[in-house]
Amino acid sequence: MIAALYVVLTYIANAFGLASGNPQVRLSEALTILPYFTPAAIPGLTIGCLLSNWLTGCAVLDIIFGTAATLIGAVLTYALRRFPWLAPIPPIAANTIIVPWVLRFAYGMEDAIPFLMLTVGIGEIISCGVLGMILLLSLQKFGKNIFKAD
Repeated sequence: MIAALYVVLTYIANAFGLASGNPQVRLSEALTILPYFTPAAIPGLTIGCLLSNWLTGCAVLDIIFGTAATLIGAVLTYALRRFPWLAPIPPIAANTIIVPWVLRFAYGMEDAIPFLMLTVGIGEIISCGVLGMILLLSLQKFGKNIFKAD
């Protein structure tokens, strides 16, 4: 379900030209806070990112390393689950560090890496930091019921 939701939200952002390139604000990245609630979100986010990158026609390096950035962010978000305010930091950091290199080498963007880190970081702060925290705070009251382990 998480993978499907990630793909749908990426397609919505892609329709507005926000899902790839520079700058990018993927609405689906707000979901990267879900490992705060459950480790089951980790494969969901990873598969969702992989499918989104593949279905939207991203370069092979983007499919591989963009998905790796999402996986790293998801695992580290789960590791920091005791600290809700830190939940968006791992995906912001992972994408800010990895995606600029993908933009440079997979798409040949000539911008300097620090500039790409700045623009990708801003997009991630909007997606994960703002939208993700809104989602986290909205789900926090019901998260134990929605994501309970049986």
